[in-house]
Amino acid sequence: MSDQLAQNGLVPPPPVLESSKVAASAETKPKKKICCACPDTKKLRDECIVEYGESACTKWIEAHKMCLRAEGFNI
Repeated sequence: MSDQLAQNGLVPPPPVLESSKVAASAETKPKKKICCACPDTKKLRDECIVEYGESACTKWIEAHKMCLRAEGFNI
């Protein structure tokens, strides 16, 4: 049957491989757990919140969020 399709100029599309879908989704996932990502900004954020309270530390909170986004997390 494939010979007949080729003779008519009709070529079926290549089969979709499930492994290619898995590989594509694996590339978009973060490589680390969120608790282990961005330890430097996490430490600064946590120390600031303990000493001064959350409302005084928006600069460090935002810096940590930006770092997490750069690591691939949807924050």
